[in-house]
Amino acid sequence: MSLSWQTILAIGLGGFLGAIARAYSVHITNKYIPLEFPIGILLVNVIGSFIIGMLFAYFSHVSVEDTTKAFLTTGFLGALTTYSTFAIESYLLFGTSIYLAISNMALNLFGTVLAAGTGYKLIQFFIR
Repeated sequence: MSLSWQTILAIGLGGFLGAIARAYSVHITNKYIPLEFPIGILLVNVIGSFIIGMLFAYFSHVSVEDTTKAFLTTGFLGALTTYSTFAIESYLLFGTSIYLAISNMALNLFGTVLAAGTGYKLIQFFIR
């Protein structure tokens, strides 16, 4: 992928929309599922990982413009999923509960890898 001005613009627009989607999703999740556990961030990380798995499988079978790939993956999903927030929330959870901190780290790590692989395999199954 080349970093033309069109690609940079696509990443920026995708990031703008992904960041808004993350903020809104986390807000709504935390409003309706109020827990000490950062469930909102976990959900956007798992859902975003599932979607990126699906996209990578799709891109391996279908020709898609580099700007579209950049918009969806680096831009939108890069801003939607948030491991820096995951990191600080995990650190802060250690002050509350070592169990919650380790649960958060394990669920994010294994949940996102499982979601990405599931999304990838799902699209591979349907594209065959």
